[in-house]
Formats: sequence, C-alpha cells, structure tokens
Amino acid sequence: MTLVDRLPTTTRGRTLALAGGATTWLAALWLNSWIWDRLLYDVGHLDPAARVSGALNFFLQDTVKIALLLVGIIFVVTVLRSYLSIERTRALLGGRREGVGNVVAAGLGVATPFCSCSAVPAFIGFVAAGVPTGVTLSFLIASPLVNEVAVALLWSMFGWRIAGLYIAAGLVVAIGAGWLLGRLGAQRWVESFVFETRLGGALVDDTAHLTFGERIELGAEEVGTILRKIWPYLLVGIGIGAVIHGWAPADLITRYAGQATVLAVPFAVAIGVPLYSNAAGIMPLVQALHDKGLPMGTLLAFMMSVVALSLPELVLLRRVLKPQLLGAFVAVVALAIIGVGYLFNALLG
Repeated sequence: MTLVDRLPTTTRGRTLALAGGATTWLAALWLNSWIWDRLLYDVGHLDPAARVSGALNFFLQDTVKIALLLVGIIFVVTVLRSYLSIERTRALLGGRREGVGNVVAAGLGVATPFCSCSAVPAFIGFVAAGVPTGVTLSFLIASPLVNEVAVALLWSMFGWRIAGLYIAAGLVVAIGAGWLLGRLGAQRWVESFVFETRLGGALVDDTAHLTFGERIELGAEEVGTILRKIWPYLLVGIGIGAVIHGWAPADLITRYAGQATVLAVPFAVAIGVPLYSNAAGIMPLVQALHDKGLPMGTLLAFMMSVVALSLPELVLLRRVLKPQLLGAFVAVVALAIIGVGYLFNALLG
C-alpha cells in the first residue's frame, strides 16, 4: 500500500492529515533538546559539565534535529519543486544572454537544489540544450551552494541575519563566477561530446499532470531516497562536530583559523575543498567550531568550499570540462568564497 492509499480520500481529510503531521514534526523539533537533557542528566545521571556527556548530548540532539529538518524541508521542497521540472528549467534558461541569464540561472539553482555531484548531469543537459556555458556554470555553483537545507539550518542555529547574508553571498558568488567564466570564453574548454549530446526531441514535462496526492508521495519518496544516501555523511559529520564540541581545544583551532590570523579564511577554504559533504553533514562542524570561538566569516567560507567545491565533483566535472576550464572554475569560485569570508568577518566582527 502506497502513502497515497493511506491518506484520506477527501480534501478535508487530507488537509487534516497533513496538518497533523506538521504539528507532530514541530512538536518533536521543539521538544528535542528538552527530551535529551532529561534523559541524559535526570534519568541517566550524567554530569552536564563532563566532556563525554556534553559530546554525547551534542551528538544526539543534533542527529535528531538535523534529521527532522531534513525530513520536513526535503518533503516540502520536493512537493513544490514538482511544479518546476528540469525540463521547464532548461526551457527558462534556453536563449538567455549572459548577465541576465546568470541571474536567472542562479535563481533557478536555488529553486532546484542538487548536491555538487548530481548537478553535473544537469550541466550536461543544459549545455546540450544550447544554454551558454557561463550561464550554466552559475546554475552549477548555486544549486549546491544555496539550498534549502543550508538556509534552514543556518537560520535555526544562527538566526535570520546570518541565513540572509549567506543567501546573498551565495548568489553573488554564483552569478559573478559564472559571468566571469563566460567572459573568459568557457565554451571553448568544454569537451566536444557535450555539445553533441542529443536530448531526444521536444522537452516533455512529466510532472505536469501529477495529482496532489501523487506529489505528496513523490515528496515522501524523495525524503527516503536522500536520507539513505546521506545518513553516513550526516552521522560522521555530527560525530566529528561532537568531538570538536567536547574535546578540541579552542586555542589549537583559533591558532590557524582565528580572526587575528590573516590566512585564516584561505586556510579554511583549503581544508574544505578536499572534503565531500552537504549542508546537513557539515553544519554540526560549523556549529561546534563556532562554539570554540571561530569567526562567522571563516566558518561560512569553510562551509561554502565544502558544498560548492569537492573532489568527487571535480572528478566528474573533468569528464565534461577541459583542464583549463576546470582550473579556472576552482580558482574563481575559491577566490570568491575567500572574499566572502573576509567580508563577513569585517561585517560581523
């Protein structure tokens, strides 16, 4: 029996079922911290001041909180995104000139979020559909960089101001880097087979005729698919964050990435590029390092470098980009992220 079959058949019934699910989700998110504090400190009699219990509390609270946020955000965004298919995205980008096209592409990258690796097939499809390479690169950068998970987690942990600055900075990076790479003649450094790819006739929107119940089921399936893919990264990221939260000495970390160190931001970006994670997996580390006193600009530059540039993504991109463009892509995006880190440190310092 599918999820649609379990839902009430009437509109009123389905509305009440969705409202009940949303209420349960909000209650679980609100009570998460209180429940773990009671279980660990009142029932388990652990010492709140001990590093082990603090790290354990951090791990359990963040695991549940981020899992709940992922479930809610992925579900809602998938349902909304079912009204904007990848074919419609191609159609919107097709024929756009650079400049305006970069802005539209970055906006669509936010609306159709992919991880850094899964955005590569979309890149091939857009270039094959005749979208300018620089415009497509804006989409490629924005899609993993400014996504609903990153924004929601930043908002929940650091407030709307930090989340808003992150959105603005991410869009500027995506638009500016894509435009600059387009001005440098990026198209000549794309492998020839990409332009020879055939999309197979007219673009067909296979989500246009879905019922609302089918869109609900699509959202539930997407939640399961994404959680199955990322849960190891999520647990590892939260685990590392818990260790940092409990044991990592602040002076050791701030010695290399502290606000007074001029090379702090480039150092953070250099560490972040080789890593492969997503916003959900990297956010516990960001929060733990923030608790140790690292400045927000340095932390956000680290986060951006992890989600926008990663070794697996670069390996995949090498299949479609020649070394000249791949090197330019990494250099331009990394330099833009470093600039954002310095700017945020100045604004928020």
